[in-house]
Amino acid sequence: MKKDKTLLIMAAGMGSRFGGLKQIEQVGPNGEFIIDYSIYDAIEAGFTKVVFVVKENFYEKFKETIGNRVESHIKVEYAFQNDDYIPTKFKNLVNKKTKPLGTAYAIYCAKDKIDEPFAVINADDFYGKDAFFKASEYLDDIIYNHYGIVGYEVKNTLSPNGTAKRGIMEVTDNKLLKITESKVVKKRNKIIASPLYSSNGKEIDEDTLVCMNLLVFSPDIFDILEDELYLFLSLHVKNIEDFEFQIPDVLDTCLKKNIKTIDIINTTSTWYGMTYLEDKQLVVKAIKELTSEGIYPQKLWINN
Repeated sequence: MKKDKTLLIMAAGMGSRFGGLKQIEQVGPNGEFIIDYSIYDAIEAGFTKVVFVVKENFYEKFKETIGNRVESHIKVEYAFQNDDYIPTKFKNLVNKKTKPLGTAYAIYCAKDKIDEPFAVINADDFYGKDAFFKASEYLDDIIYNHYGIVGYEVKNTLSPNGTAKRGIMEVTDNKLLKITESKVVKKRNKIIASPLYSSNGKEIDEDTLVCMNLLVFSPDIFDILEDELYLFLSLHVKNIEDFEFQIPDVLDTCLKKNIKTIDIINTTSTWYGMTYLEDKQLVVKAIKELTSEGIYPQKLWINN
């Protein structure tokens, strides 16, 4: 049975390695951004609301460039990634941190905007139409105590221009066994993955599945995030600058505590992204080809 479902888009990142605001880099034939294609695909797949997680000082520009042109097509809400949801005893600690707190906190900042099953994506990643349809179908029949991750083969997610961060997944029978947030790079035709807080890199197979933050949740994830955030901050009082509150780590904790089964959702879609400035032309070329094939219209938003 089809039901209301939300797409949560993490759009607060500033794209330091890319060199600017990746969210508003034009990649389509009429100046469309990657985020436009994600929203277009989500609407076709049956999503009924989109929630943008943005920084407050970026809100006006974001609404002007993206929000206004999609709000006639789907319900739009905004959540701010700030310290409003940090426990009072830790606010001073977090305010001293120069790097973002992490993806798990970005998701948590939307807790007052979402009461229905939802999917999560990065604003600057292109996930592909099939991925959104598969995520939507999963949400229609989401099972209690189950979450989902759309998995991509690592060989299809790497930048030729440097290291990327990926959640390396160990999977059996389409069930997640373990997920490790890692730095991944291709060197001399070998793919090397190193856990974030370790220098011990090892070669992985090119068809190893990775998490690209296309995640599928029931709203009870916010209760888990609340508990895990408190534990994370308590644990890293003295070294908060060296760690991030990342969603793959939270999911791995759910597995270790045996409180959730995490299903791997397979897709035929190809992922594209802009980790580095040099990656942009690859994305532009891919979207041009998809448009030529009729997967997307020449102009996504007819009324804009």
